[in-house]
Amino acid sequence: MHPHIEDYALIGDLQTAALVGRDGSIDWLCLPRFDSGACFAALLGGRENGHWRVAPRSADARAQRSYRGDSLILDTVWETPTGSVRVIDFMPQRDRAPDVVRIVEGLRGSVEMRSELRLRFDYGRVVPWVRATEGCRFAVAGPDSVWLRTPPQSSTYGKDFSTRSDLTVAEGERAAFVLTWHPSHEPRPIQIEPYTALQDTLDDWHTWSARCRYDGPYREAVMRSLITLKALTYAPTGGIVAAPTTSLPEELGGVRNWDYRYCWLRDASLTLNSLLSAGYLEEAGAWRDWLLRAVAGAPDDLQIMYGLAGERRLPEAELPWLTGYCDSAPVRIGNAAVEQRQLDVYGEVLDSFHVARRAGLPSEPHAWSIQRALVDYLESTWRDPDEGLWEIRGPQRHFVHSKVMAWVAADRAVRAIEANPKFSGDADRWRAMREEVHREVCEHGYDAERGTFTQFYGSKELDAATLLIPRVGFLPGDDPRVLNTIDTVRRELTHDGLVRRYSTEGGSVDGLPGGEGTFLVCSFWLADALQLSGRRDEAREMFERLLDLRNDVGLLSEEYDPAAGRQLGNYPQAFSHIGLVGTAFGLLGGATAD
Repeated sequence: MHPHIEDYALIGDLQTAALVGRDGSIDWLCLPRFDSGACFAALLGGRENGHWRVAPRSADARAQRSYRGDSLILDTVWETPTGSVRVIDFMPQRDRAPDVVRIVEGLRGSVEMRSELRLRFDYGRVVPWVRATEGCRFAVAGPDSVWLRTPPQSSTYGKDFSTRSDLTVAEGERAAFVLTWHPSHEPRPIQIEPYTALQDTLDDWHTWSARCRYDGPYREAVMRSLITLKALTYAPTGGIVAAPTTSLPEELGGVRNWDYRYCWLRDASLTLNSLLSAGYLEEAGAWRDWLLRAVAGAPDDLQIMYGLAGERRLPEAELPWLTGYCDSAPVRIGNAAVEQRQLDVYGEVLDSFHVARRAGLPSEPHAWSIQRALVDYLESTWRDPDEGLWEIRGPQRHFVHSKVMAWVAADRAVRAIEANPKFSGDADRWRAMREEVHREVCEHGYDAERGTFTQFYGSKELDAATLLIPRVGFLPGDDPRVLNTIDTVRRELTHDGLVRRYSTEGGSVDGLPGGEGTFLVCSFWLADALQLSGRRDEAREMFERLLDLRNDVGLLSEEYDPAAGRQLGNYPQAFSHIGLVGTAFGLLGGATAD
């Protein structure tokens, strides 16, 4: 039996991240990057696919956990019949080699502890050769190698292709485990001092968190979401992954299992909004610079996603040796959606630069020429069908959201020229494009009989993305068409009050079998739309209900199943936490419409 998705907490070093279960087991960790092969893959298979558990040996142990202040240091307090201990899990921001540190502190009485380490490289497939050397355990297989330092008071031995360490920790005692990865062809990396690393890591996070300028009733939730977004940042490049996991299912036992360890352009605008609204100009600038590097090139080569450093080829493959989370197969790495045509990303990119300019980020000399090329290209292609926001794997359509974002691209280009006479471009032509897109969407994307914007031209289906129409400024929040769309979505596209992306029943537009849960960011979009339409009490009620769906350490996945009462999809999900931050600022009085 797999733990629930929400049973996991996150630790990371701004280059990769690990998921730690309530039972003290790290069941997912890719090294050295988010998109590298996993050395712990029990999350998507079984314990034989790699994990590392540090916990009391007592069967009667009970755990309670929390993050230490505004940081990514996880404290788990274990109560047992003989005493209590605290296990501190963290990953210090690395100098060169990634480290996972697990410190055990005795709080009361004495507790027998066990560390069980089962390394399996290449997503749980490769069993390394392990030997004792230099007072440590050294594991190697192919390009990967790991050093494990264990406490001197522990008894360490091999059993069942795992490395076990037993020790007893009394009140006031401390014991540290340190796992360090490095390429197998390189010399052993410099050892860190775990207790110094703990204090340095805490100081780093508290210094960063103190820069947050949100001062409202939801500060704890906002701060935790911002820390999570920071944790999903790949520090060397500034890229932000959608999630640190792959193939966590949108339906238990289903096939909607995708790899989210990449950087989506679509997230750019909302990510920038979240970071800038909270005062994080440096991070927003790094993301903007990543965006500039990633999209450089011919406009018709623009992709919807890239690798952590802007890599373009992300081939999709299946891993048949992993059974999948709760038998949800296949397990996929890479993402074939990278080849899709999604016209809305041009609007996302233009809006990202617009937000950056408004926030006062210094403009890069070549940034405007890239933006001008993108909008010029979109002018000739926006009338074409595409796969749309949700990366459908069915036929291309004229998706309403894609057309709305084409309007956004033209609008932001026009406004850039109006605000800065140094920018060159044919503003009159772009104004004409803006007017034509607006007219077409209102004519073909709105069903006057039902009183709602639809998923695509001629469709009767709904799409939660139409809730973004007031947020991007396409129509005001109190426009009757917006109000009608909000009410229709609430009536026809919700499950227990939470919003689905679109209907997956019958002949679904996405071309995939099975269903999925409610999509959390869409529910935040509903709260935003309610707030922009003047229904603030309803917006606040919706937002507070969404806060209640977070797990005990404040994390959200991609989706939620109201019937089963559990989270679904890749985890933790940047899009969900971006939605939380944006809605919190909107309710505080900040603008969520442009």
